[in-house]
Amino acid sequence: MSHVSSQSPHGQTPLHTVQVLGGGSAGSSVHVRSLTAGLAARGVRVTVCAPDEAALVYDFAGAGARHVPVPRSGDPASVAALRTACADADLVHAHGLHAALRATLALTGRGTPLVVTWHHHTRAEGARARLVRLLERRVARAAAVVLGTSSDLVDQARSRGARDARLAAVALPGPRRAPAAGGPRAGDEEPDRLLHKSRAELGAVDRPLVMAVGALERGGGQDLLLDATRAWRHLDPVPLLVVAGEGPERAAMLRRIEAERLPVRLIGRRDDIPDLLAAADIAVLPGGREARSVLAQEALHARVPLVAAVTGGLVELVGDAAELVPADDAGALGTAVARLLADPARRAQLRDRGTAQAATWPTEDETVTQVLSVYDELTQPLPCT
Repeated sequence: MSHVSSQSPHGQTPLHTVQVLGGGSAGSSVHVRSLTAGLAARGVRVTVCAPDEAALVYDFAGAGARHVPVPRSGDPASVAALRTACADADLVHAHGLHAALRATLALTGRGTPLVVTWHHHTRAEGARARLVRLLERRVARAAAVVLGTSSDLVDQARSRGARDARLAAVALPGPRRAPAAGGPRAGDEEPDRLLHKSRAELGAVDRPLVMAVGALERGGGQDLLLDATRAWRHLDPVPLLVVAGEGPERAAMLRRIEAERLPVRLIGRRDDIPDLLAAADIAVLPGGREARSVLAQEALHARVPLVAAVTGGLVELVGDAAELVPADDAGALGTAVARLLADPARRAQLRDRGTAQAATWPTEDETVTQVLSVYDELTQPLPCT
């Protein structure tokens, strides 16, 4: 194993890394914040180039980084701002295809090593799919190392011409307040009171609570989720689906919910997702592009049974610790939720399997150690021969 160092190639000043975020998806943003905190704690100087809205939500400065606002757009001004921010970097680490493309442009003509992490799959068809493949090839070939958050993303990077592609260790940051095995202990009234408070706030005291979290945008599976609720409208009491998140599809979803009288509540962006999730009977993941879904990880850590559509690296992430259904099949998704609500033994089995599966995931410390070892490889001077 290579020696992990926070020194620059000349051993005089701390290593300076620039972390570049594009749209700031939940998975990549959470990872960058966790990585920033770990790197800063080990003496690395970190600059995060990200849109202002991502910095506001994830507080990179609070994790020890200097934040440089760089808009999501790929216009020349955005690339120029990134080029200036990277001027004295020892290494640049870009997260996602769009961030990596801008970093590639900003580093043109410089010898600064570029590391790219691919966090999710890009869905595209026709001419746009061909363009995405071209961009992926350009980024993969420009990077010194491509880290994929699932095995299929590593394979994709290699197929696009990456010189060095590896499986990334990506941890879900704590704190995690999972309920004790078997539920709250006798006399442990505070967690029970908090769970009741959360359910009361959401309107699910006397009915099952199904929880979903995600951006309300095209391709996020939200229409599929609304379709799936039809499978449990006949149940008594009718389960309530609560969706946390914001996005451009919110208005359209509200129109559907009202017009079709669906048992769904949209509660917007929340910063208490672990508490809300812990109060749920079931978590549901209708799809999405992230290889390491934040919701899936939160659900298993919180011992909440998960029903999920199979996409990307999900099976690799959750193993047999979730109820899996085919992608883009609203009927199967809704039926699986209804069946699981009626099967307490299966829910208990999934809770235990979830705990075991989560224990196999890398820790934050292991994630930082892996990333620093990659940085070390790329920035340490070659030994004299």
